[in-house]
Amino acid sequence: MKEGIHPRYTEAVVKCGCGNSFTTRSTVPEIKLDICNMCHPFFTGKLKFVDTAGRIEKFKTKFGSSGYASLKKGKKAAKEEAPAG
Repeated sequence: MKEGIHPRYTEAVVKCGCGNSFTTRSTVPEIKLDICNMCHPFFTGKLKFVDTAGRIEKFKTKFGSSGYASLKKGKKAAKEEAPAG
């Protein structure tokens, strides 16, 4: 290996948003994660929505009250316009 061109490979602490942390090796001293193996739905078997920007609540407030009304309205209007035959 050439001297002076490679980054230092040292121990790093990995911290997850759920509070779990573990030690590994990396070129950076600290790594922050949103989801790890202790809180990921694949490993836990529990369904969990990760919503950091409030997108789910925004969608529910925008479209939650109407339900399927807009879909029914579209089908009803199409039936009225179709010729009876």
